[in-house]
Amino acid sequence: MSSFRIRPRFCDTVELSLDETRDRILCSLAQQATGLEVKTFPGMIGLHIPEPHRRHWSPRLFLSLESTAEGGTRIEGIYGPEIEIWSVFLYGYLITGLLGTFSGILGFAQRALGYYPWGLWVLGGMILLAVLLYVFAQLGQKLGAWQTFQLHQAYQTAMGRPISEMNRGPAAVHW
Repeated sequence: MSSFRIRPRFCDTVELSLDETRDRILCSLAQQATGLEVKTFPGMIGLHIPEPHRRHWSPRLFLSLESTAEGGTRIEGIYGPEIEIWSVFLYGYLITGLLGTFSGILGFAQRALGYYPWGLWVLGGMILLAVLLYVFAQLGQKLGAWQTFQLHQAYQTAMGRPISEMNRGPAAVHW
């Protein structure tokens, strides 16, 4: 499982109603011996790796459920790190983006006015920091690949379509 995305995702549509789909997923997950932590919210189901096996790079899967016009249910799954780790990356990208933008504006203004453009050095540092954040995100995905597969396997089994490593089935993850 390899992805250049920060948060891999998949979409699936089933011909069950929203409540039937939700009940089917929850009942199946309760019967499976995966030990996954399941958290439910209105319109969402969160699957988490159990606390004793959770690491900084451990993924979680949020399933968003919404009704379709045909009476079925559209399921969108998004893999990502736990919220604490996701916040570090989110704020990291936000800070590097803002500082990089403003320092780039400052650096080019300094250059246009004939001053030493030290703002461009800050811009270069922010670009380097953003690249490092991306590399760490990719490293975390690689370290958590097996747990991501386990989460996807639990979802596919709940939907009645267990997968193997070679056959990802109709709800394949968009890597």
